[in-house]
Amino acid sequence: MHRVVVTGMGAVSACGLGAESLIEATQAGISGVKSIAFDTLDVQRVNTAARLSDTDLAATMEAAGHKMRDPVASYAVLAAREAVDQAGLDDGDFGDACGVSIGSGFGGAQTLNKNYLKFAAEGSMRLDPMSVPKIMNNAAASWVSMEFGATGPAMCLATACSSASQSIGLGWQMVALGQVDRCLAGGSEACLESGVFRVWELLRVMTAGVNRPFSKDRNGMTLGEGAGVLVLESLESAEARGAHVICELVGYGSNSDAADLLRPDPKRAVACMHQALKAAGMQPSDIGYVNAHGTGTVANDMNEVAALREVFGEGLKDMKVSSTKPVHGHALGAAGALELITSIGALLKQSAPPTINFTEIDPKVGLSPVPNTKQPMTAHAVMSNSLAFGGINATLIAKAYVGA
Repeated sequence: MHRVVVTGMGAVSACGLGAESLIEATQAGISGVKSIAFDTLDVQRVNTAARLSDTDLAATMEAAGHKMRDPVASYAVLAAREAVDQAGLDDGDFGDACGVSIGSGFGGAQTLNKNYLKFAAEGSMRLDPMSVPKIMNNAAASWVSMEFGATGPAMCLATACSSASQSIGLGWQMVALGQVDRCLAGGSEACLESGVFRVWELLRVMTAGVNRPFSKDRNGMTLGEGAGVLVLESLESAEARGAHVICELVGYGSNSDAADLLRPDPKRAVACMHQALKAAGMQPSDIGYVNAHGTGTVANDMNEVAALREVFGEGLKDMKVSSTKPVHGHALGAAGALELITSIGALLKQSAPPTINFTEIDPKVGLSPVPNTKQPMTAHAVMSNSLAFGGINATLIAKAYVGA
């Protein structure tokens, strides 16, 4: 097995363009959530989301430079460019030696929504002839592979809120097993359109107010969008190139609840975290910070903390645990990538990002999740959890790089 290191990170989010913008916003607790309205919705109970600003959206689409892409692919390409630039990869570093693993929960939702409105609402037959390649879930992975000439395995996992974390885990496995020298891994989502927004409203899991994970008065999540991509590379490859190593990715766990589509099973989350710890060769006490899935729904937060308490025991009281979703929104298929980048930023800065909007400890949860203001920490390893609808769980562990 090869050691796997991170040599580049890129992000597009409501916090701005770039991984550092995301890290700084989560550290400062500056939210990208803003008002959102759709002309096509007669009734809109929820009117906030973590959407890219108009300026950032225009810059993203111009920089992506291709009209045949849905924004979900453009976000991924832009995030991948940043990660590749930071990693210092050259044209000769791709080819069969480089894989791509980019997840997305909804694929080209904006293209689908626009075509639906034209066809069903307006009765128009003048639909986009490139709709199929824009809508397909693997479009982001395919465009990233074409952007760089990466001809190794190109994968797309569509596992709801775990899409990015599982895609990163798959990339980690490809590199660790020696299938490729490096992999561009992450997730992308661009589904803040009227149809998708409305069906999420109908699930009654979105807040009409403020997203407050773990708070007693929490009442739902806030949707987001964006993309996060990391360059995962074998240590041997990184050393041979003289690349700067950001951190080491050491653990990945994934499993299924096989129980309920919407309600998480804490026992399976426990097993998932233990699986990642085993892969990392770590004990629970080795983890200094956990970026929780922390959606702000009543069921998720209660069950997730129950799982964390089972894994970390009394040590949970001394650990830093937070949810950064009130800052960048729940970006669904991109969430795990944005949150791993945030976790790596916390590791590098030795500073736990806050759970903003926190008001009062819920006695049924019993967790004070770095409330409202960042806190200094001493952490050699960090964990990021994704607990998706469909009962699909994923855990990633990164640690400080200490050399060969």
